[in-house]
Amino acid sequence: MSRTVVREALSRLAAAGLVETFQGRGSFVLAVPEPSRFGLEAAQLRTHEDVLAMVDFRVGVESEAAALAAGRATPDALAAVRAALAAFPAAGEAGAVEADFRFHRSVAAAAGNRFYLELLDSLGPMMILLPRTRLQESFTLTDPRHVERVHREHEAIATAIGYGDPDAARAAMRLHLSNSRHRLRSA
Repeated sequence: MSRTVVREALSRLAAAGLVETFQGRGSFVLAVPEPSRFGLEAAQLRTHEDVLAMVDFRVGVESEAAALAAGRATPDALAAVRAALAAFPAAGEAGAVEADFRFHRSVAAAAGNRFYLELLDSLGPMMILLPRTRLQESFTLTDPRHVERVHREHEAIATAIGYGDPDAARAAMRLHLSNSRHRLRSA
């Protein structure tokens, strides 16, 4: 091999963070760090600001997942979103958090990108439950008016996904989570 080819190869490996070159000493292979799984324990969300930050995080992630779902949802994935939507108001107080999470999880699954689904699975129903513990009674899933508000917001998301409208799906999810954030701020 020519020196030019070797230099180019080392340059590309260095750009990828796999090799480090020191003038006069040579090139050395770097250890590839072990990938770490994203996880969040409920105990890590200690303050009201932590909960608001979690909702902000969800706005960014779930809005894009909804947009992707609108463009990629298979008939089976769309059926799962609709089933989760239908199950939410009937879940009752005992199953409301789980039903709410199932809806959001079904949207992430419909996005057709495993990383959205894995992220939501790593957060689990805790992402729904923790904010609820910070709300006034009129904003909890025990209040029928609040359940109806959340169901309408979920319905707008599901409708946009069903129409295959990524912009509307993104906006509907952003509005839903922004409303949740507003409810949390006013609590």
